[in-house]
Amino acid sequence: MRVAVLSGGRSSEHDVSLRSGAAVAAGLEQAGHEVVPVLLDREGGWRDPTGIPVEVVPGHGLLGADVVFPVLHGPFGEDGTVQGMLELLDVPYVGSGVLASAACMDKVVFKDLMAVGGIAQVGYALALAGEGVDAVAAREDVLALGFPCWVKPARLGSSVGIVKVRAAQELPDALRTAFAHDARVIVEANCSGLEIECSVLGPTEAPEVSVLGEIVIQSEWYDYEAKYTPGGMELVVPARISETAAARVRELAALAFSRAGCSGLARADFFVDGETVLLNELNTMPGFTATSVYGKLWDASGLAYPALVDRLCRIALDRHRAERAQRF
Repeated sequence: MRVAVLSGGRSSEHDVSLRSGAAVAAGLEQAGHEVVPVLLDREGGWRDPTGIPVEVVPGHGLLGADVVFPVLHGPFGEDGTVQGMLELLDVPYVGSGVLASAACMDKVVFKDLMAVGGIAQVGYALALAGEGVDAVAAREDVLALGFPCWVKPARLGSSVGIVKVRAAQELPDALRTAFAHDARVIVEANCSGLEIECSVLGPTEAPEVSVLGEIVIQSEWYDYEAKYTPGGMELVVPARISETAAARVRELAALAFSRAGCSGLARADFFVDGETVLLNELNTMPGFTATSVYGKLWDASGLAYPALVDRLCRIALDRHRAERAQRF
């Protein structure tokens, strides 16, 4: 199979994407596939392995690839934009489609969607840059979340732009930091539970879930350095929670995946405090680096990395065939 691996991109997660893309390419080669790396530069250009700009024609695929693996994190890649382009090119691609990618990328939209389904989550509030920092900091719904709380860009990942706020007077500066990355910001209540992660794999209607992992860190919170620096965090597998709580995590991971319309893969993140399970977020293109949780959890579940990326490509082919059989 000829697989085009897209990495890089315009977001602040460009470097993480490059590392993820290199790992995916290596895994695909180990699985016996031909890899065509495609670099998406910070200015938005696409280049083939020889450095030549990639020309695309709607309906004519991408560089003769059987499948495209967009290993892109954050805006302009994980948010439905590239997925829409790949739909127009009429080429199978790994991961969720336009709607699910966009919905899960926006933390507020995702939480609103899960709330409709009655899935328990931490308290949250949406803040918009146009409201003004001081106005947001004085809003009753924001202050009602209590302190400490967390201020985050709504449409970024990899812990970029996140600030822990310990008192009301710290809110304005935290909001300015987050608004520098995104005009939509989420303010979340603090949760003291364990951070538990679950990898999800499969088609929308029948996802499989991995064993659970528990994130243990030495720093105060799971920041960028902890995620991407070797030794920055310890992944305890299986997670040290009760079987009742573990069963609930697995159930909600699959439910959230299907309810959001995801396909292929996602990593579901939870807070677990005793028997209380709160869904935090769903990442439709989680990190694929050597230290990333998604692949490690599948490896612990008996699915090695090369077999995992091979399976994802085959799920993409199946979805493309099924969708092209429908008449819109």
